[in-house]
Amino acid sequence: MLNTRRRHTRPLAPTTIGFILILTLLALAGDAAPALAQGIEDPGVSDLDTVITNIRNWIVGLLVVLATLLLTIGGLRYLLAGGDPGEVNKAKDTLKYAALGYLVAVLAPILVQILRGFVGVS
Repeated sequence: MLNTRRRHTRPLAPTTIGFILILTLLALAGDAAPALAQGIEDPGVSDLDTVITNIRNWIVGLLVVLATLLLTIGGLRYLLAGGDPGEVNKAKDTLKYAALGYLVAVLAPILVQILRGFVGVS
């Protein structure tokens, strides 16, 4: 007897697409890093204020990148939901998390000022 069942293939999930995009960007950034590093001297850090500012800049950058990724994933989930209420709610939750990430990134300089007050750096 022949197998008459149809195989149902599912499209790539938005999280899988996002993961592939991240891996691609990391691969491209890894290839460009040696070219960007040529001719740059090691600046060295002489004070705590510079260290705190550098850490803040890195954290804000990472938060913005992650929030943008969540925004993209949430948008894709919303578009691919097809009217399914469960998927639409998941997409809305992802968009809320993206907004929260942007909010924390905006508030990061204020948090750094509070940290500077604790360690005594003005």
